Amino acid sequence: MVSFRWPVFLWGLLVVPFAAAAYLWLLRLRPPSAIRFPRLDVAVLAMGTRRRLRRHIPPAAFLLALAVVAFAVSRPVVPIQIPTDQSAIMLAIDVSGSMLSRDVTPTRLAAAQAAAKAFVAALPGHIRIGLVTFAGNAVLHLLPTDDHQRVQEAIAGISLRHRTAIGDGLMEAVAALPGRVRPLPDGTIPPRPPGPRPPGIVVLMSDGQNNAGMDPLAAADLARLEEVTVYTVGIGQPITPDNRWMVGGPLDEETLRAVAHRTGGEYFHPTSAGALRAVYRTLARSVGWESQPVEITGLVAALGALLLIVALVGSWRLQPLR
Repeated sequence: MVSFRWPVFLWGLLVVPFAAAAYLWLLRLRPPSAIRFPRLDVAVLAMGTRRRLRRHIPPAAFLLALAVVAFAVSRPVVPIQIPTDQSAIMLAIDVSGSMLSRDVTPTRLAAAQAAAKAFVAALPGHIRIGLVTFAGNAVLHLLPTDDHQRVQEAIAGISLRHRTAIGDGLMEAVAALPGRVRPLPDGTIPPRPPGPRPPGIVVLMSDGQNNAGMDPLAAADLARLEEVTVYTVGIGQPITPDNRWMVGGPLDEETLRAVAHRTGGEYFHPTSAGALRAVYRTLARSVGWESQPVEITGLVAALGALLLIVALVGSWRLQPLR
């Protein structure tokens, strides 16, 4: 969306309709002395329709140039997507047994792997990304690295385990980010390393309920203290009165939504493999790129100058019409 640093100068656009009205008024004026032709229809035919229409091009270009100049003086600013300075992202993927469910084709796990690979592929090359999987415990596969091919291979090689420890998976991912520390056994955070910490992001995907390890909401609170933003992705059937005790456990949307909310992130619930890939592509644009305002005054002014040149050249070439 275009914004303006000096929007007051947009009032200059009002000159354009007044100038257009003045031009139309001048066209209607009769010449001070009549020009006699033996046959007026012959003179009109000699001038030609295209020739008569072409004579309006220079005034039209001049009026458009006035509008563009007023636009340029207002100093327009447009948002442009550029690679972000986010230095590290951690993927945390649920690998509990229920990920073999086929409600997302071909399986939840296969769909999650494909979506995670697409996520990595969509990130700028300089972004470092790591991988954690979690079931009954959390396993760190890769610290953040800019070797995206290695991350793709690690995602392809993950395997299933038992139970679901969402909180442990989140804490393992947070601790792997640069400048972050692992919490002490009592849940407190030890002194941080000196110096500024780069921004940190965790993208966590799960298909069930936490049934082992640390409370996910306590982990989210610690992530917030570590200045880490968590985006959560849930797949599968959410908890309802009818499926609360289903084998493998239904999706605990409430917890995943709360984890994201507490850390300033967002929760997503895709219902198909295609929707899951779309979510990860959206996340790649959100965390890998940022919108930066860029002033385009020079570009707009150059367009105005070009239109003025068109008006001048066109006026000079059409002088024989007198």
